[in-house]
Parts: sequence; structure tokens; C-alpha cells
Amino acid sequence: MSRKQLIEQIKQKKSFLCVGLDTDIEKIPAFLKEYPDPVFEFNKRIIDATQDLCISYKPNAAFYEARGIKGLQSLIDTWKYLPQDCLNIIDAKRGDIGNTSDMYAKAFFNEEASGMSFDAITVSPYMGHDTVSSYLSYPGKWVILLALTSSAGSKDFQYLETNQGYLYETVIQKANTWAGADRMMFVVGATKSTEFTNIRKFAPDNFLLVPGVGAQGGNLEEVCHYGMTKDCGLIVNSSRSIIYASSGEDFAEAARVEALKMQQQMEKELEKAGVI
Repeated sequence: MSRKQLIEQIKQKKSFLCVGLDTDIEKIPAFLKEYPDPVFEFNKRIIDATQDLCISYKPNAAFYEARGIKGLQSLIDTWKYLPQDCLNIIDAKRGDIGNTSDMYAKAFFNEEASGMSFDAITVSPYMGHDTVSSYLSYPGKWVILLALTSSAGSKDFQYLETNQGYLYETVIQKANTWAGADRMMFVVGATKSTEFTNIRKFAPDNFLLVPGVGAQGGNLEEVCHYGMTKDCGLIVNSSRSIIYASSGEDFAEAARVEALKMQQQMEKELEKAGVI
């Protein structure tokens, strides 16, 4: 999906919601265990219930890899089922170089090899340009680089001072020399909303993937106030508060209710900012 197509989807759906498919087989409704692939059945129903309200889906690779071959098949089937008009992100947080990075890129971007070809992948920047070059070699694919996270441990490294400011600022500045805003996004945690003003100094046009709204306590209005651009510039992810809104047979309907609440809030913010 191109930047232009992404912006069109945001305006059309009046939403910048990403639904995180962090599907834990231990947490899905018990009745789904009767299906051949409970995880895929769960994901399918969540997608059916929310696809008109969101512009992106983000499976987290760990929840699938933890189940071995069965989990990998669930991930492949989920990718195949994702709507074509939604940006599909694999939240893999890979961070290696050389041949290893080439293989990670092949695993998530080469459908002929792996059965999957996601639009975007989350990547850790710790090893520098060599970490992301393999992914950027695939035309039209996005790299979403970890910049400033909501985790308590973010203070361990991300706020270390360098000659160019905090380390997270250096990451953003350097990464924007590797690719433009049509290929490079950054992960910024919603609980860091007051930092968005500072981040926009270094990433004025980049889309920001923002986890942490919902179960992690991030405030959507604050995120928009500090981080929204004329093109929106935000993809706000919500996982647990949507997909686990109910543990009963009505889980998909409950997920839709929560997604609709977020979409309606997002519509107001888009109108307030003059995006729509």
C-alpha cells in the first residue's frame, strides 16, 4: 500500500485505527477450540466485524511463532484473509543484518517463498542501516522503526544523550536519510504523547505507529493534539481492548462495539484537524 492509498483510506473510513491481532490461544473463547484452527477462526471473525472501521491490521509474530508449525499456518491464513484495502503490518521487531536480515525480509515479504507478503514490518534499529536495507530492497514495502516506546525500559537506552540529542532523536534523524516518508514510519508509544511535538521536529511527514491506546492507558486526544499532521500521520493501534472485549460467543460483536467507539473518536479528531 502506498502512502497516497493509506491517506485515501483514512479519509474514506474516517479512521486511523489499526487492530492488533495479538491472538493468544489461551485467551480466545472456549467454543472456538472445536474449529480446526481456533486462532484463524478467531482472527477471521474479528476482521469481518471491524474491517470497515479500521485502516490497518497488525498480527504480532510472537503469538504465532510460539505455536510452531500450527501457529505459522494460522499467520499465513490470516495474512491471506486480510482485506486488501487495509495496510497489513507484521509486528516482528526484527533487528539483524546481512544474510539473516535477507531471510527475515524473505519470510515476511516474499509470498512465493513463505506464503506471506505483508505491506510493512516493525524493525529494531540497534544495528543501524544494515538492519533495514534488506526490507527496503522490496519495492513499495514499509519499514516501521522502533523509536520511542511505552515500555518502562525505554529509559535504559532511548533517552541516552548523544551529540545529536537523545538516542531516539538520533535514530529518527538517521533513519530518514535511508528512506523517505513514503517508506519509513516510526513506532512511538501513546503514553509518550507529550513527546510527539519534539518527534515532529525530526519526523514532520512520517506516519507514526502508535501502540498503547486502550488497555495500556494512552490518551487518543492527547496523541492527536501533539502528533497529528495535515495527512493525519498517525496509525493508532489497539489490540487487547478490542479483540478481548468479550470472552463469550459474542466476542466479534463486542470487538466491533469497541472499534466503533475508537473510530467515532478518531473521526472527531480528523475533523478537528481539518484532515476530513
